[in-house]
Amino acid sequence: MNITELKEIAQAMVTPGKGILAADESSPTIAKRFSQIGIESTEEHRRAYRNLYFTTEGAEQFISGVIMFDETIRQSSLSDGIPFPDYLSNKGIIPGIKVDKGAKPLAGYLQEKITEGLDGLRDRLNEYRELGARFAKWRAVITIGDGIPSQACIQANAHALARYAALCQEANLVPIVEPEVLMDGDFTIERSFDVTSEVLHVVFDTLYREGVLFEGMILKPNMVLSGYDSPTQASVQNVAKETVRCFLRMVPAAVPGICFLSGGQSDILATEHLNAMNAMEELNKPWRLSFSYGRALQQSAMKTWGGDSSRVSDAQKAFYHRAKCNGAASLGEYNEEMEHEFTSA
Repeated sequence: MNITELKEIAQAMVTPGKGILAADESSPTIAKRFSQIGIESTEEHRRAYRNLYFTTEGAEQFISGVIMFDETIRQSSLSDGIPFPDYLSNKGIIPGIKVDKGAKPLAGYLQEKITEGLDGLRDRLNEYRELGARFAKWRAVITIGDGIPSQACIQANAHALARYAALCQEANLVPIVEPEVLMDGDFTIERSFDVTSEVLHVVFDTLYREGVLFEGMILKPNMVLSGYDSPTQASVQNVAKETVRCFLRMVPAAVPGICFLSGGQSDILATEHLNAMNAMEELNKPWRLSFSYGRALQQSAMKTWGGDSSRVSDAQKAFYHRAKCNGAASLGEYNEEMEHEFTSA
């Protein structure tokens, strides 16, 4: 384990004004999203879609890294045939890779899930390192419901995250640790706060016991929100306040950065929440707060593109805009005028 390299890469991933593009949708997920815009999920279409984002001129001003899927890290750019990891690196964007095998039913707790993929992970990480990856990602899924999450579910997922993270650092890859508490349900923001706090407590306790270097990792969590079906939705300012309060309690100051997932939030709301957190000058936040968004960066671009090669340029403009807005939000400098500038352009 090269501690100096891990620290340097982790710091670069949370460079001020930049965040991470999550372009690591699994084959079933991207097929579902393509079906919504009438596109067949073929290897050719998936490559063209990812190429759209990776080749957007100037995106490197706001994007520090890209999480890729196994298929994508083995593909090349359409125009010049440069392997995607090399293409991104040449632009100053750090290549990353999703390495988990997805969430499956947890035996004995069938309402809950455990993420699989530890078998053979050491060899896969070494291969991805050779292919050009410099960081990896593993997602755990925690559901809020009647009597859940259970301690068994939280502990099982925390252990998997910790073993994954330790193996990543052994292979000189920065681990993105993603314990996602799903916001599906009608629960209050207070319930979200309590469950998120408990999950983070167990995760970091387990990471510590497994010898994971906090300075050489990135946390990718949910924000503390009201359940999406809750009749009372917390305001942007309340979400920012409760999220930062939760993380100040539970996340060690040694962690370089927290790159939030967007979950089911709209693209603009995800940006507003991130901006409000960074604009809270009254609280001393020891880590950088940034983004690791998938849909919230891609949705408008995907709809604009629609599988039509003649609309790639317009789709790239939409992606550039969202990347720019979130880059500003990671500094607490986003405002409504930025949205109006794009729509009136």
